[in-house]
Amino acid sequence: MTAVVVNLKPLLDLTDEAFYQLCRVNPEVKFERTARGELIIMPPTGGETGDRNRRITQRLGNWTDEGNTGLAFDSSTCFKLPNGADRSPDAAWVRLERWEALTLEQQQKFPPLAPDFVVELRSATDDLAPLQAKMQEYMENGVRLGWLINPQDLQVEIYRLGQPVEVLQDPQSLSGEDVLPGFVLDLTRILS
Repeated sequence: MTAVVVNLKPLLDLTDEAFYQLCRVNPEVKFERTARGELIIMPPTGGETGDRNRRITQRLGNWTDEGNTGLAFDSSTCFKLPNGADRSPDAAWVRLERWEALTLEQQQKFPPLAPDFVVELRSATDDLAPLQAKMQEYMENGVRLGWLINPQDLQVEIYRLGQPVEVLQDPQSLSGEDVLPGFVLDLTRILS
């Protein structure tokens, strides 16, 4: 299944509060919103992708809990990016001082910031190009490090702020570099 994009303009201007309420009253539906205000209806993942994503968020969460330098988020978290888009990466991490600079209301709703780190995991039904465009959007909005994990092609695309994309063929692990110092993601049972 692929995501469905619905253009609500000129019928309706979906404000930030209206988008937030739409998500709240439809918790069984995963929505995103583009910078142009288009509503994206995301399909649920299958079992294989769900297990892979759980492994990623679990490992990131364990590392986060040990270091206490930031907060880790799963695919249910929607971030309000500086360009106005509302996006939900499959996994994300935000430095603690950036998180603590937000008000309580901002923390409880869709945090108005780009995470420091994001992961997108390609499922068997995802087209690669929209995921690559989403990764570019993250980088244009200030994400410092991003991984596009592509099990179908046994590849990982590494996105770094201000640098060209690096493509790794069948890596065994990934390093969090200077964004997540000491974090290493073992790709066993994620990429294979």
